[in-house]
Amino acid sequence: MAREYFHSVTLDKTLCKGCTNCISKCPTEAIRVRDAKAMIITERCIDCGECIRKCPSHAKKAVSDPLDIIRNYDFKVAIPAPSLYGQFKNTPTDVILTALKKLGFDDVYEVASAAEIASQATADLIKKGNYPRPLISSSCPAVVRLIQVRFPSLIEHVIKLQTPMEIAARIVKKQLYPDKKNIGVFFISPCPAKITSVRSPLGNEQSAVDGVIAQKDIFPAMHRLIKTIDKPEKLSKASGTGIRWAHSDGESEAVRSPKSIAVDGIEHVIKVLEQIENEDFHHIDFIEAMACPGGCVGGTLTVENPYIARSRVKRLVASVPLKNNEEDINLNPGFDISWTKEIYSRPILKLSEDVSEALQMMDEIEKIDSMLPGLDCGSCGAPNCHSLAEDIVTGKAHKTDCIFILRDEIKKVAGQMAELEKRMPPARNFHKE
Repeated sequence: MAREYFHSVTLDKTLCKGCTNCISKCPTEAIRVRDAKAMIITERCIDCGECIRKCPSHAKKAVSDPLDIIRNYDFKVAIPAPSLYGQFKNTPTDVILTALKKLGFDDVYEVASAAEIASQATADLIKKGNYPRPLISSSCPAVVRLIQVRFPSLIEHVIKLQTPMEIAARIVKKQLYPDKKNIGVFFISPCPAKITSVRSPLGNEQSAVDGVIAQKDIFPAMHRLIKTIDKPEKLSKASGTGIRWAHSDGESEAVRSPKSIAVDGIEHVIKVLEQIENEDFHHIDFIEAMACPGGCVGGTLTVENPYIARSRVKRLVASVPLKNNEEDINLNPGFDISWTKEIYSRPILKLSEDVSEALQMMDEIEKIDSMLPGLDCGSCGAPNCHSLAEDIVTGKAHKTDCIFILRDEIKKVAGQMAELEKRMPPARNFHKE
């Protein structure tokens, strides 16, 4: 029995006003508005959080774990994303990590340290040269799922390496505390896509992470604790190489490939992926692609302005050393950070099991699309006219959902009524006395 796919992005219909702001911003056309309420098509959703960012009614939200979840484990380890460092003003990393321990964690392990390992592994892949150009980073799960849904031909370009989050969790369990029986590892996340990647893993059968706590949920308690810490523990070990993964271009700088580019923001990522499909980037070795604007510091589960957070992280990186060689990375022999499971395309529109019927339906979609005005106004509740055509053919919408077709139909009916009135039988002509 197939495991049900989990989505961290959810909709509260009681808050939804049916405003249609979200439908045009969804990169996979996963949202419709029907009966004055939005609905999310689960097959299309990649949990990027753009709808959360754009919804004025706050009807979209991400489901994360509460801090209380750590009580289910005897030994608790927090693995904070490096973007967490940018959320606090003038606060050393040791203070931030000490505050995490005061919240109830027994230890912390920086995801930034795992990012150093991923950086070196990626650099090694590029040096080998035996790969389809360009390689696309697998660090952003929203981008990987976008490729599965909209750009399946590019799956072979995705680097088959674990994310720093997964690497960190495995180091904690297999290398730091292999003898702990009831150990829980908890990621402090800046975005909903990483929550989804724990519940429905990419490249793995099962995630090594036991829970995901949103940065915005944990921030208030940490902010209060930070003010009380005079003598922090010496917990921070990550270098600038891993810490700068918090913002866009940080990963590509850490990989140190001269033929690399960094792109952030889902709309910009889509444009780059389209160009890769058109073979416009064959001269590039590596592409860092982040769904959130500004990278992880711009995630929808953060609290600070992403530009301010980015500036803080950059200052932090400038104050700590960088790691530039393999001697800085210490892993047990046999510790593998490669994927253990392949990923495949995720079909989002299966018209019919019968091929000939599906082809007929595709022709009908194109026919209806050509009849629509092509304005992509969203008044019908679909993101564009082509999506409405798909919905009509699949029985989820009607032609008159288009306000322009409805207007023409009303005019036609009104004309027919006027013509019928002229044909009133003489014996029943009520306009004559």
